[in-house]
Amino acid sequence: MSKLSILTAYAVPLINVEFDDSDAMNSELRKAFLEYAAQGDTWANKEPFVQRNASLFESAFNLFDWNDPAIAKLRDQCMAALYRAVGELNQYDDATLARLHVAHESWFHVTRKGGYFGAHNHPLHSWSGVYCVCQEGDENNETSGRLTFISPYAFSTMFVDMASHKLKPPFHTGSWPIRLKPGQLVLFPSWMLHEVTAFEPVNDDGLRITVAFNARFRMDGVEPLTAMPNPR
Repeated sequence: MSKLSILTAYAVPLINVEFDDSDAMNSELRKAFLEYAAQGDTWANKEPFVQRNASLFESAFNLFDWNDPAIAKLRDQCMAALYRAVGELNQYDDATLARLHVAHESWFHVTRKGGYFGAHNHPLHSWSGVYCVCQEGDENNETSGRLTFISPYAFSTMFVDMASHKLKPPFHTGSWPIRLKPGQLVLFPSWMLHEVTAFEPVNDDGLRITVAFNARFRMDGVEPLTAMPNPR
């Protein structure tokens, strides 16, 4: 038989990070975020865009600038993980990474029973992240509160039959649901469509709290890309 090789021609990087000793930080964040959410519009995103319902609270998008030690600690850990991932994926050495400067936006979600977040992506950024502070009360529900990435193939004109229906990762065409654990950070390209399925804890006091951020970069000595010149 002729030799057969399967090559991974294209792939989407999803980076999984699990922070050590995050319990104390998460406890502080949980307390602070519940207090902020209880104040309603004071700390809320007043111009929501993505579909959600009243069971989900979304903060303003400048969270990492708030004067709170636990938030600052999380920000620093998230940025360190992001820089490490960017360095490995682009094969940048430390000197090159030092020339790379980040701008970001960030926010938190407090989700109670029935809360969900519709499919969306994050234009004008290159990388996004979601960090889990807690997810409580839905441990035995296989579909509750899942951060779900939607396959890019879903929007192509790909023909699917039983010869391509059950492709193994990373070639599969279905969605990729993740139940986040406290202390877990997932980084992904900002263009990826994703959603959060309805959070369905057993009791009404179940809680899911996450922090999300988007990032874009510039590098010293490298001019940003501009529009193509008019051929006329």
